[in-house]
Amino acid sequence: MRIAITGSIATDHLMTFPGRFGDQLIAEQLDRVSLSFLVDELQIRRGGCAANISFGMGCLGLSPVLVGAVGTDFADYRSWLERHGVDCDSVHISEVHHTARFLCTTDEDHNQIASFYTGAMAEAREIELHPIAERVGALDLVLVGPNDPAAMLRHTDEARTRGIPFAADPSQQLARMPGEEIRRLVDGAAYLFSNDYELGLIIQKTGWSDEEILDRVGVRVTTLGPKGVRIDRKGEPSLHISPAPERGKADPTGVGDAFRAGFLSALAWGLSLERCGQVGNLTATHVLEQVGGQEYELGQKVFIERLAAAYGQAAADEVAAHARCHYV
Repeated sequence: MRIAITGSIATDHLMTFPGRFGDQLIAEQLDRVSLSFLVDELQIRRGGCAANISFGMGCLGLSPVLVGAVGTDFADYRSWLERHGVDCDSVHISEVHHTARFLCTTDEDHNQIASFYTGAMAEAREIELHPIAERVGALDLVLVGPNDPAAMLRHTDEARTRGIPFAADPSQQLARMPGEEIRRLVDGAAYLFSNDYELGLIIQKTGWSDEEILDRVGVRVTTLGPKGVRIDRKGEPSLHISPAPERGKADPTGVGDAFRAGFLSALAWGLSLERCGQVGNLTATHVLEQVGGQEYELGQKVFIERLAAAYGQAAADEVAAHARCHYV
């Protein structure tokens, strides 16, 4: 199964605030907030949703096709991704802009306040999917992740026109995009990814009910944070998958991307939706245990052992037949 991952490619600037954001907010003055947080730590990491997802899939033994726009400062990042199995030959290189930047501050309750500078990402709207499909032979699925909004719409429209199954993952761009554009991204998707808060935004902005969304997508995958994930299909009972036990919490940045990496990898292996959710949850747990979206290591032996401990030996045996983790 050949999967293209479209979306942001960025550098993450991750900061930690030793307090609670909520304690700094004055209820009567929320219309004129003026705050500056003195942070204790700054870490610069590789990031961007599409790059994070592709990295995770590469670590599980796949070779996803990364599709996005970057600056000429991408060389080292590209080498890193390619060493982890990612196909970067369809990444567009801007001649005038730097690679995008994600600046995020996390408080002690793991709440986050973030900003995103698009930079070269604005040129992603120039990317055509058809030449990519011709280069790799065919595309079985295109994930349309958070990106330049015009690029997201173009990729969705092209996938729909050319009959390529697509997964809608509007994520952070839901706050910016109007309902008409969100409807255009979601309608006809083989898969719809969101967290529970984002699903509420989709319902609010599109004007579609929960049931109407299920009429328009094949599978709806909703991550629930510490409660795991819920998978819904029209006419089928909801499937709830509990989270994989963690070995500590370091930083939530990139957890959702890692879930998608695991889910899509299991999907590419032809496994059930239950297994997809389980592999997604365990991959996400690895990210939660580290700072940064690509700082974790997936070791074959440990990954399968943790999967067995979380979901049983039968699940581990199924996944072990396919997974080829980057590390032993």
